[in-house]
Amino acid sequence: MLKVAIIGTGNISAMHIQGYLAFPERCKIVALCDIYPEKAEAKKAEYGLTDAQVFSSHKDMLGKVDVDLVSVCTPPYVHAEISIDFLNDGKNVICEKPMAASLEECDRMLEAEKKSGKTLAIIAQNRFRNSFMHLKDILDSGKIGKVLHAQVDSFWWRGHCYYDLWWRGSWEKEGGGCTLNHAVHHVDMLGWMMGLPEKVTAVLSNAAHDNAEVEDISIAALQYPGGALATLTSSVIHHGEEQQVIFQGEKARISAPWKVYASLSKENGFPTRNEALEAELQRDYEALPPLPYEGHTAELDNVMAALEAGSRPFIDGKDGRRTIELITAVYKSGFEGRTVSLPLQKDDPFYTVDGILSHVRHFYEKTSSVENLADVGITVGTDKK
Repeated sequence: MLKVAIIGTGNISAMHIQGYLAFPERCKIVALCDIYPEKAEAKKAEYGLTDAQVFSSHKDMLGKVDVDLVSVCTPPYVHAEISIDFLNDGKNVICEKPMAASLEECDRMLEAEKKSGKTLAIIAQNRFRNSFMHLKDILDSGKIGKVLHAQVDSFWWRGHCYYDLWWRGSWEKEGGGCTLNHAVHHVDMLGWMMGLPEKVTAVLSNAAHDNAEVEDISIAALQYPGGALATLTSSVIHHGEEQQVIFQGEKARISAPWKVYASLSKENGFPTRNEALEAELQRDYEALPPLPYEGHTAELDNVMAALEAGSRPFIDGKDGRRTIELITAVYKSGFEGRTVSLPLQKDDPFYTVDGILSHVRHFYEKTSSVENLADVGITVGTDKK
């Protein structure tokens, strides 16, 4: 029985709590921590966590609380500090996205994991959806041929008051805007499916949220070895949140939400439909077994299974770092106004939090700062089949 602690009891913590409660025979939530302890008490009452201790500082737990696994669900600017503290305290950690606010923090987290001998996992729950897992399976089959272009639309919508929350919309506290905190899901999937590009060219803007320092839209062009290109749009200004990942291969187009289209060339170079390949890919897709769980529940299941078996989780710190590297490159390119080459080096000013803060632009200054927003539900990504 794994003993679990939840650090940070804001909106996303509910996904972790519900996920753990799906496996009562394998884990038990024994501690909740929040700088607003009344929020932790509210979650304790809501989910009937009668045996859970409540703390107002994670440091009060170090060396004192018997815990096997810690879920870090706080604002991004303290992900590294809290994760490192618990790893050094001999605890396994699963950290919410984004992994950290800089590559330097990622590297310190990885070093703490290595020294402690414990496990660091990073939340990227949308990989654990049938639509994306099956897309990866079809992509890996090679039947669409070499990937020529990837189109990633990380479209979200957030109202103006979203950035009134005290830590949101601040480069120092949130670490960035939609590119870091929303598109992180799709950047992770792109890295999982295609690896890192060689070059990144990006533009950024804040088009609709004048109470935030950070961007609310970015558009990036990515260049891969062998000539493939990708376009990545990160946004919190798109109505409908119609998110998609599309791969254009030599032989066919596939995507999540699932759609397949295949072309053959006529004698004059114009297209005709390759219905045989489309039918084959459709059969392959429909034959793939569904995941037993999806989203956070599936990823928590995977992490616990890895701990139980002494193996590695599906999404670890190296995956989280790769995602942060591509996002950092988007920021570097956008604010320096030039194409950026990967990998980024440790002497790059964008490698550290201080370097990032001294080189980014404040689109606006925060004009509102409230301690909490109404807990009336959140969106964590569409999953159209």
